[in-house]
Amino acid sequence: MRTLLIDRRDFLRAAGTGFVAALAPRALADTLAADAVFATAFVKRDGGFGAAVVSEAGRILHTIDLPDRGHDVTFDPVSKRSVVFARQPGTFAVVFDHTGREKPLTIASVAGRHFFGHGVFSDDGALLYATENDFDNAAGVVGIYDARSKFSRIGEFPTYGTGPHELLLLGDGRTLAIANGGIETHPDYGRAELNIATMKPSYTLVDRVTGDLVEKHGLPPALHQLSIRHMDRDLAGTVWFGCQYRGPATDRPALVGRAVRGKDLELLEMPQEVLSGFRNYIGSVAANPAAGRVAVTSPEGNSLAVIDAASGRVVATRSLVEVCGIAADGAGFMATTGAGEIVAGAGTTRSEPDYVWDNHMLRIAAAA
Repeated sequence: MRTLLIDRRDFLRAAGTGFVAALAPRALADTLAADAVFATAFVKRDGGFGAAVVSEAGRILHTIDLPDRGHDVTFDPVSKRSVVFARQPGTFAVVFDHTGREKPLTIASVAGRHFFGHGVFSDDGALLYATENDFDNAAGVVGIYDARSKFSRIGEFPTYGTGPHELLLLGDGRTLAIANGGIETHPDYGRAELNIATMKPSYTLVDRVTGDLVEKHGLPPALHQLSIRHMDRDLAGTVWFGCQYRGPATDRPALVGRAVRGKDLELLEMPQEVLSGFRNYIGSVAANPAAGRVAVTSPEGNSLAVIDAASGRVVATRSLVEVCGIAADGAGFMATTGAGEIVAGAGTTRSEPDYVWDNHMLRIAAAA
C-alpha cells in the first residue's frame, strides 16, 4: 500500500516555512488537521520539470526542480526524505527533504545502467532499492543504495526478468515484489521497444537481503505481450497489478490482476465497456486499504475505475482527461491529470493549468 507516515510537525513543514508563515489562522488550522500530503512529478507548460508536494485540497505546497522528466516518488518515514526517479531511460534520481532544511541531492546511475522510474526504501530507511536496466545484457536489476552514506550505490541483484518497472516491499520487510514488464530497451534507441515479438513479462518475488529468487510467475503464452507494469498492496497483503498491452490494438485482454504469494497470477474479468475504455493501457494502480478499494487509471483512455478488493468487481468509473496519478484519499482516491486537474477524494477539483501532472502520486499520511 503506497501510504507512508510522517510526523505531524514535519508534515506541516512539508509546505515550507514561507507557506506556513503566510497562512491565515483558519488556513493554518485546516493544514494542521489535514490527514495527508501528496507527492508527484510534473512538467511545466513552459518546459520545466519538477516534483511537487500537494495538500488534500489540491493546493501546491512546495516544489523542487528536476533536470528532466520525473516519474514516481518514494518516501522514507525514518529520515523524512523523498526520492523522485527519472522516467525511463533517465539517469538521475533526486533526494529531497519536505521540510526544506536540506538541499536536494542527485543520485546518478552508474555506467551501463539507467533507472526505470521506481524505487522503495527498506523499513529502517537504511537502504534504497531502485529498478534499473542492465541495457547491454537486456537484464533487469535492482540497484542498492546506502541512504546513510549519501546514497552511494553499494550493489545490485537481478530482477529475474527484462524491463522491470515498479517494485514493492511486502509486509515481511524482506521480500520485494517486482513487475518485470518484459520489454527490452536500450538508451541508444531512446524509448523504442526492441523485442515486442518475443517479450516475456513476469512477476517475481526476490529476497532483498540475499538477492535470491523466491517466486516467479508468468502469464499464459497467448498473453506474452501483456506487460506487467504497476502495482500496489491492499490490507490483506494481496498485490494488485496493472498491465499495458503491446499486441494488436483490436484485442481486449484483461489488464488488471492480483497476486497472492504461493499462487498463480489471477487476471480480473471486467465489463467490456470498462475494459474497452482503458484502450489497453493501465498507467497507475493504488489501493485504499481502509475503504477496501483499488483504483486503476488509463491516461490513454481518459478513464478511472474503482474495484472492490474483496470481490474483484468494478464498483465505480469516471472519465477524466489524461488521468494517471492516483492515491488513496479518505474513503476514496485523489487523482491528477495531464490537463492540470487535481481531483480530491471528496470530489472537489482544483485546476493548475500551468502543470502537466505526471504518471504517479504518493500519499504521505500524517502520524497521529
